[in-house]
Amino acid sequence: MKVGFIGIGNMANAIIKGMIEKKYMDSEDIYISSKTKEKSLNFAAETKTTLCSTNEELIASVDIVILAVKPNVLTEILPGLSSAIEKYQPLVVSIAAGTSLKKLSHLIGIDATNPIIRVMPNLNSVIGEGMTAICGNAFSSPEQIQYIVGMFKSIGEAIELEEKDFSTFIAIAGSSPAYTFLFIDSLARGAVKNGMPKELATKIAAQAVLGSAKLVLESDQSPWNLIDQVSSPGGTTVAGIVALEDERFISTVIKGVDATIAKDRELSND
Repeated sequence: MKVGFIGIGNMANAIIKGMIEKKYMDSEDIYISSKTKEKSLNFAAETKTTLCSTNEELIASVDIVILAVKPNVLTEILPGLSSAIEKYQPLVVSIAAGTSLKKLSHLIGIDATNPIIRVMPNLNSVIGEGMTAICGNAFSSPEQIQYIVGMFKSIGEAIELEEKDFSTFIAIAGSSPAYTFLFIDSLARGAVKNGMPKELATKIAAQAVLGSAKLVLESDQSPWNLIDQVSSPGGTTVAGIVALEDERFISTVIKGVDATIAKDRELSND
């Protein structure tokens, strides 16, 4: 199996290095193409991958084409690649945000039987701790989908998800790192208010959030049951939880999720 990446930004960089590190693919079976030639040369030399001079050359050389460019770039380049895709019939995989399977098929503009898979990774993939959703069109086989799931498990966790749930996934996985960064920064600012240096406070808060997330994943208990374990009657944690709920913490987070879902659906309909 040979895989080609059109675009080598941060996400493609993370996927390629993750696959090689986890031995999911050999570097000689990975092809790259990018308009930034010097960066491409350096990356190919670093990773021992094969650099193609054009996107068409890449499509002719591989079994799977990963479209790793921003949505506006994808809209520009994909129609021009339809002839090569039609000729060589690779599996087409897109990581462009807000670009549905239907839109991808329309942009390619060829026979609707071409297999297409849509992938939604998140920022944490760049450190091998990503959360990725994957769905395929009616012409992508279960084996093709599972191959892509395995690929993205090399940089974190990956699941197959119905496309109708992608907007919700974006809210709780794609956008939520930003919410979590905001929460960590807010914890640190609370510590600064009470006399602790910001850098130290941020490190403490980030490690506490990291450990809490791992505990949720590794425990057989719900997050609310874990809250109870931290909370002593009449204690400090209860006082903090009550203060947060006085300001409608839970409903405010849910409103943030709702707003993200609504915006993604609006953008997807453009």
